[in-house]
Amino acid sequence: MAQSFDVVVIGGGPGGYIAAIRAAQLGLSTACIDEWKTAEGKPALGGTCTNIGCIPSKALLQSSENFEQAGHHFADHGVRVKGLELDLAQMLKRKDQVVKASNDGVAYLFKKNKVAFFHGRGSFAKAGAEGCDISVSGVQSETLSAKHVIVATGSVPRALPGTAFDEKLVLSNDGALAIPEVPKRLGIIGAGVIGLEMGSVWRRLGSEVTILEALPAFLGAADEQIAKEAAKLFAKQGLKIQLGVKISAVKAKKDVTVEYADAEGKAQSATFDKLIVSIGRVANTQGLNGEGVGLKLDRGFVAVDEQCRTNLAGVWAIGDVVRGPMLAHKAEEEGVAVAERIAGQHPHVDFNTIPWVIYTTPEIAWVGKTEQQLKAEGVAYRAGTFPFMANARARALGDTSGLVKFLADAKTDTVLGVHIIGAFASELIAEAVVAMEFRASSEDIGMICHAHPSLSEAIKDAALAVDKRALNI
Repeated sequence: MAQSFDVVVIGGGPGGYIAAIRAAQLGLSTACIDEWKTAEGKPALGGTCTNIGCIPSKALLQSSENFEQAGHHFADHGVRVKGLELDLAQMLKRKDQVVKASNDGVAYLFKKNKVAFFHGRGSFAKAGAEGCDISVSGVQSETLSAKHVIVATGSVPRALPGTAFDEKLVLSNDGALAIPEVPKRLGIIGAGVIGLEMGSVWRRLGSEVTILEALPAFLGAADEQIAKEAAKLFAKQGLKIQLGVKISAVKAKKDVTVEYADAEGKAQSATFDKLIVSIGRVANTQGLNGEGVGLKLDRGFVAVDEQCRTNLAGVWAIGDVVRGPMLAHKAEEEGVAVAERIAGQHPHVDFNTIPWVIYTTPEIAWVGKTEQQLKAEGVAYRAGTFPFMANARARALGDTSGLVKFLADAKTDTVLGVHIIGAFASELIAEAVVAMEFRASSEDIGMICHAHPSLSEAIKDAALAVDKRALNI
């Protein structure tokens, strides 16, 4: 006989496990199905983000940044290091330990909140007005029945047409996190978040990194002024970025040769020891048997309305498998919202206040509209910027690169967007998110007392700069 639940979540990534926890908190009997496993075959809760995405990449970014600081910047602080050596095996081991701690953390939260966990692949056996039956294929196969199902199966890396991932020479984000030796020549196709972060890791550790990007503009999703600053700083660090590239062939044997046309249309060829392909991700709907129960798709994504309802009664979908930005924190917010809707509440997720972050050095973060978007929409605005070079805490840190940029409505002064490139931008952006959620004006932020010395003072000064009132420049 099938075990019965109020809610069954398919997928244990950031969206799925958070949805399951929130549903359980609201008094709903809840189960979560997830098939991720360790090399030993044990459950590895947390999805792509925890296992081969956000968490391990940040661990390697921190470790590689420490290595670069010790080798190139500690001397400026009077700290001299002799005989510096890279222990890549230990660095990768630490990364794995960070991942395991996160895996274990999710398992603990399930136990604490009484979420039933089933290790295996979940798929629809039946869907109807009376509820759904979900098959679990794993070590033990079983069937669960549920009044509500939340699909949170995430996404998978998009392969270059005609070039499959072998995770030895041609790498996805998975293989990029586990290269056993620092490649002398590393090629990356795609100058997005993954490409820039992985390129930064391996450049710091000694690789000669070349990034090939198809688009003619660098970081087109970011504010143009911030993107130009980032391109200048990355070039200074040694990242070679070519834009407007058209790949014609990838040949992988003992090494990898990429044939392409450059921005001028001239034929080029480059050979690398390893090639990371980071050209985006696609929704993961394989194995769901969605077609068997009539689950509607839209350009490969599970089709949902504004409240994450699918076309099937009692079936919801969240995160990377649906429309919107493929961000772990977006999935989490949708997961909470869906759990609360199932419980009869009326939550709201504002996509305009979801922050974006690229964890390079310097970090890049933004929320809201870019200047080019406001121009395209014909919105009258005022801009204010403040460089970290004029910030006392940045000088004390020894990292004065970057700036903060505020965009505010010309009439109401309401904050429309905030863009940061600089140290700890990922942390600083939270103030801007709060400001926009509360419909603050740039003057509101400029009037708030910020601790001195702190990087957050750059937020205050950039807000004041909207009215040409910056105090420290």
